[in-house]
Amino acid sequence: MEIFTNINLGTRFDIETTMVEIPAGKIELRDDRIKQKWIVEIVPFLIAKFPVTQDVYFDITNELPSTFKGDKRPVETVTWKEAVNFCNLLSEKLGLKSCYAVMAENDEITFDRTANGFRLPTEAEWEYACKAGEIGIRYGELNNIAWYKDNSSMTSHIVGQKEPNSWGLYDMLGNVWEWCSDIYDETVYGSYRIFRGGGWADEERSVMATTRRRSHPMKFKIEDLGFRIARNQTEKTTNR
Repeated sequence: MEIFTNINLGTRFDIETTMVEIPAGKIELRDDRIKQKWIVEIVPFLIAKFPVTQDVYFDITNELPSTFKGDKRPVETVTWKEAVNFCNLLSEKLGLKSCYAVMAENDEITFDRTANGFRLPTEAEWEYACKAGEIGIRYGELNNIAWYKDNSSMTSHIVGQKEPNSWGLYDMLGNVWEWCSDIYDETVYGSYRIFRGGGWADEERSVMATTRRRSHPMKFKIEDLGFRIARNQTEKTTNR
């Protein structure tokens, strides 16, 4: 199914046209490692229809880090820090307040949740947006919605070729994992950040809306890990 054909993926000049308004709600998160569940309230926010593609990443950073090259393939082989640097650069180019501050002396990064610029979604926002009101582990039949080990030919793919969820978001599962803003468990893993969604190399059991993984924000980069941008919803963004 070639859904991508008539989709405008955006550049830095029209990227806001690819942002989807997500309504308020709540989501139950779970951590199977520590056998805990918790509820997170979600305020309305914006999230991109697609993972950031390589042409958009190059337009903002002048870099081509991906292992599998292609303008409309998702950017991958990027660290969490590189993903938030992209968000800051995009915000600056569009005259918005950056969501992340990097301390040069120790590489510490702080997150301003109230800033109006672009950012990574929180993991609660990510799972809530992924499920799009569904209560199951996926928003559709896996082969129809995701590139994973059994159908990917072990490579990433142009975004938007699989079916979207009911909120119009593509590739939330499969293709590439997506970095989130959150620290996983600071008491055990320090600064490790969360990524979600499964990738082209993963078995079916890993490609679920509830799967949580984590790694080092400054060092870890692999060929099936990218990111998707989000932004706070304000009166200006909802009435543009």
